[in-house]
Amino acid sequence: MTLSRSQFALNPIQWINIKADPADPTSDDLWLFAEPSFREQYPDVLAQVRRSGFDATMMEVLDTQTLQNYARMLRETGLRVAPGYCSVALPEEHGVSLAPGSASFVRWFDGVRRKAEESNFFGLSSVFLAPEVSWAPGTVRTLESVAVGAVFDEGRLDRVIDVLGEAASVLASEGIRAGLHNHAGTWVETEHEIDRVLSAISPDLLGASFDVGHLAWAGIDPVATVTKYSDRLVDLHIKDLDLDVAAASRATPTSYRDATDQGLFLEPGLGGMDLDGILSALPDGFGGWIIIEVDRASMEPFTSAQASRAWLEATIPA
Repeated sequence: MTLSRSQFALNPIQWINIKADPADPTSDDLWLFAEPSFREQYPDVLAQVRRSGFDATMMEVLDTQTLQNYARMLRETGLRVAPGYCSVALPEEHGVSLAPGSASFVRWFDGVRRKAEESNFFGLSSVFLAPEVSWAPGTVRTLESVAVGAVFDEGRLDRVIDVLGEAASVLASEGIRAGLHNHAGTWVETEHEIDRVLSAISPDLLGASFDVGHLAWAGIDPVATVTKYSDRLVDLHIKDLDLDVAAASRATPTSYRDATDQGLFLEPGLGGMDLDGILSALPDGFGGWIIIEVDRASMEPFTSAQASRAWLEATIPA
């Protein structure tokens, strides 16, 4: 297995998923990609990504900007762009029942088409595809008991598979290769759920684009999983974790946000993940993107990005 630093990008989530008051762990969580005011901050965030040493960032076109505007920001900062993240919701979770083939059913995937359009515009050929992460009242997997497959229902998983399969088909029709992205808090977070999805949807339609940290958070062996699905790997999200916090969150019902606030996420090399083993498990000739993603920085965002870059330079020869 030979990897190049050019395959690595940074998700600027260090600047995006923050506390309202960084000094107060009980303060509100902010997700700045959803804030219209972030549009003015975005160029500086991307400039900091570049100054930290990275030359590629994960594609994230804001709802408040055009493709052309985002392209200008990339040109001004000298950044390349890596595959983005596409999520699709289960209609019934939003109180909707859609007849296959109906106009409403087709329109349900408009956001997926938008992600295909963005990917094609920037010359990308793949995307991370995941079920929706829901924060709606009563959502057990995010609000009460994360990373343990809470309130599992095989019939609901069948419906999730149908929706993911349709989304992957929509992407494929536009020339974009979808990779299943496991994400804690969604209906595809456990080993059984991952295996069911990948066994039910053709490899020609859906590859595997794992988040190795979310695998470990759910008690899944990332090295074994990457090895098992080596022939379906498309891209990868890589991060480090405090594995004691991860284990405690599984042992006692814990919300997604509480686990995050307890310091679950760490910059690569600072936690207990076997990142060298994961990279070594990639198949020979792996040419996909590897996106470094620190879901909640353990330090100031720019310093976090620098730490991530230092790990990369120490791990992958120039």
